[in-house]
Amino acid sequence: MHRRSFLAGATALWLPSMARAQAPLAAQPFGLGVASGQPSATSLVLWTRLMAEEPWETPAGVLPVRWEIAEDEGLRKIVRSGEAIAEARWAHTLHVEVEGLQPGRPYWYRFTVQGKASPVGRTRTAPDARARVPALRFALASCQQYEQGYYAALRHMAAEALDAVLFVGDYIYDISWGRDLVRRHDGGRPTVLGEFRERYALYKSDRDLQAAHAAHPWIVTWDDHEVTDDYTGDISPADPDPARFLAQRAAAYQAFWEHMPLPNAMQPRGPSMRLHGRHRFGDLAELHVLDDRQYRSHHACRATLTRGKILTGCEERLDPARTMLGAEQEAWFADGMRRASARWNLVVQQTLMAEADRGQNGQHAYWADGWDGYPAARARLLDAVASSPARDTLVLGGDVHSFWAADLEREKAIVATEFVGGSITSQGPAEARVKALLARNPHLRYGRTGINGYGLVTLDPKSAQVAFRTVQSVKDVNSPISTLARFAVEPGRPGVQGA
Repeated sequence: MHRRSFLAGATALWLPSMARAQAPLAAQPFGLGVASGQPSATSLVLWTRLMAEEPWETPAGVLPVRWEIAEDEGLRKIVRSGEAIAEARWAHTLHVEVEGLQPGRPYWYRFTVQGKASPVGRTRTAPDARARVPALRFALASCQQYEQGYYAALRHMAAEALDAVLFVGDYIYDISWGRDLVRRHDGGRPTVLGEFRERYALYKSDRDLQAAHAAHPWIVTWDDHEVTDDYTGDISPADPDPARFLAQRAAAYQAFWEHMPLPNAMQPRGPSMRLHGRHRFGDLAELHVLDDRQYRSHHACRATLTRGKILTGCEERLDPARTMLGAEQEAWFADGMRRASARWNLVVQQTLMAEADRGQNGQHAYWADGWDGYPAARARLLDAVASSPARDTLVLGGDVHSFWAADLEREKAIVATEFVGGSITSQGPAEARVKALLARNPHLRYGRTGINGYGLVTLDPKSAQVAFRTVQSVKDVNSPISTLARFAVEPGRPGVQGA
């Protein structure tokens, strides 16, 4: 019986007498799998969550859990081990920060509680910051609406040879929507901590998602659906009252931190959580991971916005004070670009950055919720890219449920190359809309909708190669995968090649 159907038949007075303060652990307490993330040259974060026998119950308040990490898959060559405490206040999640590892090599790990062992996970440290690295491979993924399809793409991703998975938002969805649904959310839109925890548990119960986490370290950022659709800073279209909305944001941020392989230093403080950061992979790549939701200005001309959030003739859109990243994060990014020294800079962020004019008959029209709603902020970011001593920058994104390759321009010069890696399951825009955008915006070099998957980014000193990997159908849990398109970028020559 699902928790919500259980609650429907109960009264507020009856529930406390039914609850067990210290419910037994599930027969498989690691039913949500294991994960790793935040890879550096010498450290990693290992994650898991303990589960009770019934999903609405809570295990014992404090539980010691043993962890170990080894140099071999059989876990015979243990290099680090210890005990961590799983607490009810953090949903019995663990974020074990393992230090003192060797750079650029695979490791295997597991957890044990009350004699029951977790699945074995595989992970990998980043190369030393000073190392000359011959090649790197990253998967670029986003937008995995649970109801709209199965996670066959993630099963294939688990089988790729990768240095890390870059997940750029919409890990869970707050709302039910779409056509031809293959499975269902439990309950409605989450607004409080317990409901967000249940939504993550539902998504993480998927075996293919577990496989992708267990196979590779993940570097993550969020977008809107981890909190609520199209929110901006301290309000949302569903709740323009900051006092009420920030309580929901605090619950959502805590649940996000609890269920991602993130360090303890990132624990949110109420409705605030610092998520942006940098990750160095030898001399070959530096990743600048951005957060464009928490600090952004409200939608321009929001009093007159329609449901589609398309702006025409809105002067507020051009206000130079408007921001996507907030002043502090903008300064942090600009400073990082000034000091950049890797062959490839990867700007890992949420959505399509290139301008996408949607107007007709000589009129301009722009989507309020993307970078087009914040053109001055985009210009400042691209100015920082253009002035960097490291000349080769890739911008990676998701959100728009379609695949894109674009030239990013500043003052009519191409300064970076952009790739948007589709969606794992989420349904995309109409084909006619994508074709119209391509026709009106020549710097959008490639666009494809109606198909799902992820991007595969392969870097070496002489080129960046990007492949769009797509499944045949998200309605088939065993769907095969193929390569939809391939692109290349040469050092010193920004712009899409191979479109």
